[in-house]
Amino acid sequence: MGTTEPATPTTAEEQVTKAKLMEDLRTVFGDVEELLKATASQTGERITAARAKAEESLKVAKARLAEVQAAVATQTKAVAKTTDDMCGLIHGRRWASPRRLVLSSAC
Repeated sequence: MGTTEPATPTTAEEQVTKAKLMEDLRTVFGDVEELLKATASQTGERITAARAKAEESLKVAKARLAEVQAAVATQTKAVAKTTDDMCGLIHGRRWASPRRLVLSSAC
């Protein structure tokens, strides 16, 4: 029996996965913020420490999410530019090979 390699996601699949992750994180952030508001009137050393830790974790996670969103936006723009550039090259070369027909149908 041969070993099979795991399928690697395409860029589009990675973008969908990242988008879903960002959506899920936003939901978690909202839930944590709601929990922090709901426990604001609670007192005691343990709840105060837990709230402080949750607030700090939320702050760090939001900053990381912002970084990921910026990276995804940059990657998306780069992919779009590359696609536009390739379509321009394909349409500009009428003498290109028959593969041009396949590629130009995507442009």
